[in-house]
Amino acid sequence: MGIIEVIVLGIIQGLTEFLPISSSGHLVLFNKLFGITEGTVTFSIAVHIATLVAVVSVLWKDVLEMIKKPTGKLTLLVIVATIPMGIVGFIFKDLLKSFLETGVTVGFGFLITGTVLWLAEYMSKKENKNKRLEETSFLDALFVGCAQVIAMLPAVSRSGSTTGGALFRGLNREFALKFSFLMSIPAILGPAAIEAIDVIKDGSGLGVEFFPLIAGMLAAGISGYLAIKFMLKIFTKASLKVFSYYVYTLGVLVLIDQFITKIFFK
Repeated sequence: MGIIEVIVLGIIQGLTEFLPISSSGHLVLFNKLFGITEGTVTFSIAVHIATLVAVVSVLWKDVLEMIKKPTGKLTLLVIVATIPMGIVGFIFKDLLKSFLETGVTVGFGFLITGTVLWLAEYMSKKENKNKRLEETSFLDALFVGCAQVIAMLPAVSRSGSTTGGALFRGLNREFALKFSFLMSIPAILGPAAIEAIDVIKDGSGLGVEFFPLIAGMLAAGISGYLAIKFMLKIFTKASLKVFSYYVYTLGVLVLIDQFITKIFFK
């Protein structure tokens, strides 16, 4: 991967990790567009670590509070919400990895994301429970965690599915988004650590030059930081339906290429 490619991919990763439009789906599309096949695993680990830093940088007060109170309610809610992903990831690791490499589910994944976002907005206005931390139950957290499992499929947005799941359960919009971002810490850290171990065991090297890799990480970290700040600012006022229109359109275009034109998905 060249310097321009890694910067573009880093920006894409940072933005789409926290906007509800799927980072995995966009990375698959841009890898296809650039014809990239080498070093994708190493790059994925690097940019995910960069976005992890972005989350901690913005929500450092909450993260510090969780560290100080490892048995506090917020910490336990995040742990409970992470359990379903850990179980499914352990059992179906190889299958999920093959989906990511081939991109076979990408078109449908974008459509699933659009549907989740649309339904979440509808249900949030219908329920209007406005739960905050004190009112949020462990059953709520488990439901949001199950919604995160769906996002293990490429092009299903993790932030979209978890935020959508939180709104389904009547969580306050601001707390729903913050909870989704805090859930991203173990969701990013766990798979990145496993991928790093696999790369070390494989012994095939980085596959990406050091300085382009650093450039990609900086691009991902900065764009991720801006995306988080943007979502925290507009989420209480903006509708998720805006993002659903985008991913619906993208999903249809991908399916057309996968089944008809076969330009990128051959």
